[in-house]
Amino acid sequence: MSSPDFFGERRGRILMQGADTGLVEASLAWLKMANAYGYSYNFEFMGRPLIQYPQDIVQMQQLILAANPEVVVETGIAHGGSIVMSAAMLCLLDIADGVDPRESSRRVIAVDIDIRSHNRLALDNHPMRFKIELIEGSSIDPEIVTKVRERVAGARKVLVSLDSNHTHEHVMRELDAFASLVSIGSYCVVFDTVIEDLPHDSFPDRPWGVSNNPKTAVREWLSSHPEFEIDYSIDQTLLISVAPCGYLRRTR
Repeated sequence: MSSPDFFGERRGRILMQGADTGLVEASLAWLKMANAYGYSYNFEFMGRPLIQYPQDIVQMQQLILAANPEVVVETGIAHGGSIVMSAAMLCLLDIADGVDPRESSRRVIAVDIDIRSHNRLALDNHPMRFKIELIEGSSIDPEIVTKVRERVAGARKVLVSLDSNHTHEHVMRELDAFASLVSIGSYCVVFDTVIEDLPHDSFPDRPWGVSNNPKTAVREWLSSHPEFEIDYSIDQTLLISVAPCGYLRRTR
């Protein structure tokens, strides 16, 4: 069992490292170098590629266990590692509650504009599939948004993760569509805000880049949504993250 001083000491260390300008700059410099090698593609969860940095992977499982959601909504599926991890975390919450995961109402609702056949097949054969609902279509299509909102209706607690198209306009529309589903005390996590901090030529074949990305969307969206705030303590904890300023906590 951790001593009472453990958590206080940890908070102190986190504050100090977050205030260390040299460490913060070195962390971003490392991230820029690693990104050039596609570092985020190196990891998986229960056999499915999970295209994230280890720090964010650990943080997401902590958020799910702490927020204790009934539903996790995720936009962007890719190979499915993230939704498999979310489903596994929900199973752990069921077990902690003494509930059979297969009889629980906890579930992941995952949206992607293109669920490729090989990824769908792999997910359909995955042991976590019973916890996952796949919805194919654009996450900003009004019909898809309505479908998700209908599936979430009545859920006790909800956590949202946005990781699909990373343009400013798309993320703004996703936030408008799904952030209101988040329960008080839970999170809407906007991934790849780090695009704003990377070199201008980092994504030559993509429509997003500096000045047009999730971080610019978060900044604009928060200006008219005071019910959410950036949880800077997560940035200070991780230092290396693809989602700086992207962990949004609902406070009211």
